[in-house]
Amino acid sequence: MRGSFVTLLGASIAGVGVLASGSGSILSSSLGPVVDLGYVAYVGNSTSPAGQPNSSVTFFGGIPYVQAPLGDLRFRAPKELNEEFNPNRTAVDARSWGATCVQQPAKEGVGVEDCLNLNIWKPTSAKAGAKLPVVAYIHGGGFFFGSSPQFPMYDWVAQDQNVVAISMNYRLHLFGFLDGVSVRADGTPNAGLLDQRAALLWIKRHVSKFGGDPDDVTIAGESAGGASVVLQATAWGGKSPVPFKRAIAQSIGLYPLPLDSEIEGVFNNVTTAAGCPASGSEAMQCLRAAPLSTLIKSINNVRTNFLAPTIDGPNGFLPDLPSRLIAQGKFRRGIDLVAGHMTNDGRNFAGNPKNVKTDADIITAILNRYRHMVRLNGSRRSVCLPTFGRQTPLWRRF
Repeated sequence: MRGSFVTLLGASIAGVGVLASGSGSILSSSLGPVVDLGYVAYVGNSTSPAGQPNSSVTFFGGIPYVQAPLGDLRFRAPKELNEEFNPNRTAVDARSWGATCVQQPAKEGVGVEDCLNLNIWKPTSAKAGAKLPVVAYIHGGGFFFGSSPQFPMYDWVAQDQNVVAISMNYRLHLFGFLDGVSVRADGTPNAGLLDQRAALLWIKRHVSKFGGDPDDVTIAGESAGGASVVLQATAWGGKSPVPFKRAIAQSIGLYPLPLDSEIEGVFNNVTTAAGCPASGSEAMQCLRAAPLSTLIKSINNVRTNFLAPTIDGPNGFLPDLPSRLIAQGKFRRGIDLVAGHMTNDGRNFAGNPKNVKTDADIITAILNRYRHMVRLNGSRRSVCLPTFGRQTPLWRRF
C-alpha cells in the first residue's frame, strides 16, 4: 500500500462556519465536506494523497474521542467527552492528522500527551445512515511506539467504495501501561487498552454519521495491534459486550508478562527517575504534577517490555494471561475471527539461534533471547507461561 498524506487546502479556518442559525441549522464550510455529530461538527478533506481535489474519499483527521488525559487524568482510565447536543456548535477543521502520542525512546517535541484522537476515511458519496461496513485499525509498535498516521487507509476506501476505515492513537509505554500497587490505588493500569476500547465505543456512537454501520465493525491490527485485537476480545474475561462484530489479528505480539515484583520494580525506577516518592498517593500526585520533560527521563530509563499490558486483577481489563483466558473460554463469544502471522515478521525478535533441532534447543534459544526469564526458577516460569496439558512444551506457553 502506498503512503497516504493528507493535502491541506489553501483556505484558512475562517472559512469554517454556520450557514444557518437555530437548532435546525445546517453546518457547512467552503473548506470541505462537513459531518455534524450534534455536539460538534468536523470539516473533512477530499483531496487525494496525489493532490487530486474532490476525490472519491474524504478524510477526517485528529478527531478527539475522549477528554485529553492531562493533569489529574494522567494514569487514569479515559474520560468520555461531553457529547450533549450543542446548538452553538461550529465546524472544526479536521483536514489533517492529529497529534501523536509520546514514544519510547522519548524526546521533547516528539509526541504529546493530548493525543487520543482518531482518523476516518469515508466514500465521499456516502451519506449518514448508509450503513457501510466499518474497519477500525489498531497500530502496532510493541506498546511503546507507533501512531495512526503510520497506517494510512485512504487506499482501503478508494479501492472499495463500500467501507468506512478508521485508525486510532492510544497511550503508549509509561502513559499507557504504568502499573503497580500505587497505580491501582489511585489510577488505572492498562490505560492504553482502555483508550482503544473508548475509541471503539466512540465509533459505535458516531460512525453512522460518516455512513458507517455501528453494528458491522471489524477491528484489525498487527503485532502489538494484533495482540490488542485479542485483548479486546478477552477483556474482563469476556463478561462485557464488545463494540465490534469481527476481528483480524495479524502477528499477535506479546512479551511474557511481568511478575508483580517486576512491575513494582519498574514503578520504583519511574519514581526515582522523576524524583518522586517511591509509593503511595504522594507518588501518584508527584507523577501527575511532573512536567513531560521530567517524565521523559523515566520513559527512557525503563525496559520497553515491562511497560506493556499487565494482569490487573479479577475485575480488571486483563484478569489473567490471555492464553489462559482463551483456553478457559473466557472471551466474548460470537465474534468472527481471522488470525495469522505475517511472513518473516518474527525474525527481528528471534535473533539468529544456531542448531535449534529439539524442544530443549528451542527453550534454550528463547531463554537466551529473553534473559530476564533465566532468573526465574521452573515453577515461577510456569506461572508466567501456563501449560495447556502435561505434554505441552514450555516454548508454546509464550
